[in-house]
Amino acid sequence: MDTIDRLLGEADRAWRGYGVGSADRAALAADLRLDLRAAAADGGDPAQLIGGDVAGFARRLADEAGVRRVRGDYGRVVGTALIGTVLGAVLGYGLLESAYPVFVHLIDIPRSIDVPIQLAVAVAYGIPAAVVAAGAVIAVRIQLRDLPRIRRTAQLMSVLVPVAGIVVTPVTVAFAWATDYSFAPPVVVTEIAMVLAALAGATVLARRLSLREGRTAAGSSPPEATRVNPA
Repeated sequence: MDTIDRLLGEADRAWRGYGVGSADRAALAADLRLDLRAAAADGGDPAQLIGGDVAGFARRLADEAGVRRVRGDYGRVVGTALIGTVLGAVLGYGLLESAYPVFVHLIDIPRSIDVPIQLAVAVAYGIPAAVVAAGAVIAVRIQLRDLPRIRRTAQLMSVLVPVAGIVVTPVTVAFAWATDYSFAPPVVVTEIAMVLAALAGATVLARRLSLREGRTAAGSSPPEATRVNPA
């Protein structure tokens, strides 16, 4: 990788962390490439045109160009996560249905083989739950791959979504117990809403933390000299 490509790569990472959208990043990179090539053609060092702080230069360039920084897009992220959850729930239900005879056998096997019923139940419901969480994370990571910091958002979701599931499960069970495990539509809808609210909250928190990390990283370097146009 030559010097110009390296500088453009560093600038692109800074623009991503600064919340610059993909279209604006491409336009900024194209203009910057022309300036750097012109400086090299005149016998100059492209790195000297930018200075020692590539990230700071990239942020100033974005500000001078007046580009619109990308917001959190929380609605898109949460909506995509919920779609992934539904798909994961369908797949998880299919796995549960397929594996159900096996778990029944584990529970009913002779007592000479000690398999705790709690373990069988935990596996029976834990695997579908893991598939549901994975569906949300994978959907966000793949469908929204062009959003800034989406990779970090998905990484944080892989931790926060299971934690939210662990927290909301006893709450949902307690609510079901309080309603005598009713299957009345209002009760079922409330239970589903509680689970989806936990998922949405974990997703929003993951997105917020990822953007905060990006802003912190983008702002950690002090500003360098202002841009110098090639002669």
